[in-house]
Amino acid sequence: MQQSRPSFFEAPNLSECHIMIDDPLVYLNGAITPISQAMVPVLDRGFIFGDGIYEVIPVYGAKPFRGKEHLARLFRSLDSIGIPNPHDVAQWNALIQNILDANPAGEMADRMVYIQVTRGVAKRAHAFPSDATPTVFMMVNPMVLPSAAVRAKGVACVSMDDKRWLRCEIKSISLLGNVLAAQHAAESQVTEAIQFRDGYLTEASSSNVWIVKDGTLMAPPKDNLILEGIRYGLIEELCAAGGIAFQARKIARHEVFEADEVMLSSASKEILPVVTLDEQVIGGGVPGPVYAKLYAAYQAAKNA
Repeated sequence: MQQSRPSFFEAPNLSECHIMIDDPLVYLNGAITPISQAMVPVLDRGFIFGDGIYEVIPVYGAKPFRGKEHLARLFRSLDSIGIPNPHDVAQWNALIQNILDANPAGEMADRMVYIQVTRGVAKRAHAFPSDATPTVFMMVNPMVLPSAAVRAKGVACVSMDDKRWLRCEIKSISLLGNVLAAQHAAESQVTEAIQFRDGYLTEASSSNVWIVKDGTLMAPPKDNLILEGIRYGLIEELCAAGGIAFQARKIARHEVFEADEVMLSSASKEILPVVTLDEQVIGGGVPGPVYAKLYAAYQAAKNA
């Protein structure tokens, strides 16, 4: 007889789950279950079409960081592709807290909550089904940040043409373009692939990209060619608070190579200095002063 699974409104009884450390509890469509038992029908449109969106929320200690902003982006992405939002803000926050509680890791452990929403299960046809119920999946992963040694040295990147679709502002699960860019970086034995479209900087495979020239921090504008990372808004705030000049504008390829500093930002990288691009030294070849100031301010913000 199959045991009933706990709903997201009640914490699971871990003593009854008999799960291994490598079989964490996940949330799927109203139930918390070991990941090895979480099943999605093959006709789910996320599997068939990549028809869905996702979000990743960093959690420092027990506190989601910039959770309000992450949920706002989740809602924007859902609305952009016409998937009905299955929960309101309070319900989403309850889900996030419950999946964290289901996977205790100590108050000081840093984690990441992954959220995915697809259009749901329906007969295979390209146009939207009229009666599909969205599929909601959530899991918790450890957050592995770059080491102090990596930050002190800085990282290498490679450049490439941006060949992705033109709706990069949507946090879509259709990530093949990003996967190919990340693979290019992996094969080049560097940290990231920094992309350019029509000669202008867009973003890396899974990071926003920033440059510094003469003390001014610059980033591509928030448009359909980049995903507006949650750190984008945060870094703007840190610049304003720290007296760092900031510009959002189109950045030509040559400006990146001629920059005093180049940085990456993402939930898992926080802020990370780039010291070579295509084996060409950036600035002085070491992490720069604007990076150091922003990184320190970031740490203060996340620990506030």
